[in-house]
Order: sequence, then structure tokens, then C-alpha cells
Amino acid sequence: MTRVATIPLQRTMADAIGRSQEKLAITQVRLSTGKKATDFADLGTEAVRNLSTHSMLAKQQATASVAKRVGTTLDLYQGHIEMVSDTASTLRTTILAAIGTGQSAGLQADVEAAFDQFRNSLNASEGGKPLFAGSQTGSQPFRPMQLSDLDGLDAADAFRDDGVMAKARVDDNVDVTYGIGASQLGGKLFDAFRTLAEGGKLGSELTEDQKTMLSRAAEQLSQGMEEVTSVNAANGRRQAQVETLATRGEARALVLQGVIEDNEDADLGQVAIDLAQQKAVLEASYSVFSQLSKLSLLNYL
Repeated sequence: MTRVATIPLQRTMADAIGRSQEKLAITQVRLSTGKKATDFADLGTEAVRNLSTHSMLAKQQATASVAKRVGTTLDLYQGHIEMVSDTASTLRTTILAAIGTGQSAGLQADVEAAFDQFRNSLNASEGGKPLFAGSQTGSQPFRPMQLSDLDGLDAADAFRDDGVMAKARVDDNVDVTYGIGASQLGGKLFDAFRTLAEGGKLGSELTEDQKTMLSRAAEQLSQGMEEVTSVNAANGRRQAQVETLATRGEARALVLQGVIEDNEDADLGQVAIDLAQQKAVLEASYSVFSQLSKLSLLNYL
């Protein structure tokens, strides 16, 4: 004989309400976090794939950070190289004008100012470490402090850099060797400034010996500018290489991020629809439960 009672029906409705509340709670979590699951275990079969993708993305982000730092350093190199080139070009033009006119008023000050700019560029630093020192970062790579210090000074005593170049991994299995030594950049320009230092103080009018000395210095400046141009070209090629690798790395990072988002990120539009539907279902369940809870067989016996 089948038993007739209201309590089993109420229990069934209560269980249904519990399931609706659980679904609604999960949807609310997805809405607040923007994620499909709270941990990798909830991803099921996609968990291993996403863990691997996260690892590859972290590696890509690390190399991208290195590439960015190297790119910044190369940009600093370029700025100082161009400063040295402009300084040498301007000084050469000034010297040639003085030779042509025989008038050299203010030329000595121009030479000393150019040397100061030359020295400052060679001794430039990044984060407190000299840019052009190679591995000898404990001291400035260019020793002379003023133009007169160059009189009779050997180039080996003027420069302290060792030619050691830095190396950085900017992509998977791709290492870039970069760096510029002070002697590599300013070796021939040093010869020009030494010639000017050994020529003595320049007055307002040039002697024939001074004109000869200035002509030799102008030729040395021209040779030094060719050396600087060559160094700048090599630095530019490294900049292009690092930029290309960084662009490729960003594209790969976007692909990896897309894989992660597809498996982990919730579709907020669908979440909003689910939230509205589950809310309506729960409200209906509450209403039905309220009505059924008021029923009793005693009312009909």
C-alpha cells in the first residue's frame, strides 16, 4: 500500500532548492572572479594543458623583461654615441673655419668644452654603473679629467675598459651579445684631442704651426667620426634584432594568454544570463515550497 504524506514532498523540494542555491553560488563566484573555476582541479582534463601554458607564458614574460632592459641599454648607447658624433662634427667644423680665416678667438674654449662633453659621454652610467667600461664597472672607463691631461698621455693609460661584452637571453635559445667599450668608441677621437692638447693654448690668431696642428687634428676627428659611425651602425643592428625578437615574443605571449583565457576565463555575458535564469528558478522554488508547506492531509480528512 502506497503511503500518502506531505513531508517526503517537502524534502524533495528542499533538496531541489539546495541544488539551485549551489548553482547560483557558483555563478556568483564566476561573476566576481571572472574565472570558470577556483583552482586547476576544477578544470578537469584541461588542467595539465593550462599548467604547461602558464609555465611557457612565465618563461616568455621573463625573456621579454630581459629584452626590454637590453633595448633600454642599447637606446642609451645610441644617445651617447650620437652625442659624441655631434660633438666631434661640430668641433671639426669650428677648427676648419678657424684655419680658413686664421682667426681663433674662442677656439680654445670650444676645444675644452668639446673634450668635456666627450669625457662625460664615455663615462656615462646606467643605474650607477658605467656604460662603456665592459666588466670593469668599479671605475670610470676614461681617466683624463681635463684636456691638458692628454699631453703626452698614451691611449692605454687613458682607457680602463677591457672590451668584455655583456650577454643576455632575449628569446628561446637566443643570446644577444651587446656592449661598447670606451676605447672602441673614442680611441681615434682621443688621438685628435691629444693632438690639440699637445699644441698648446690657442690665441686669437693662429700661427702656421698651429694651423698645421689643427689640420692634423681635423683629419683625426674625421677618422674618429668614421669609427663612431661604425660603432653606431653595429649598435643599431643589435637594436633591430632585439626589437624583432621582442615583437615575436609579445605575439607568442598573446597566443599563450589566449589559450589560458579560453580555458579559465568565464564568459561574463553567459554568466549574466545564467545568473538571471538561476535566480528565477530559485525564486520559483521558494514560492512552490511555501505553497506546498501549507498543505496538510488533515485539512481533507
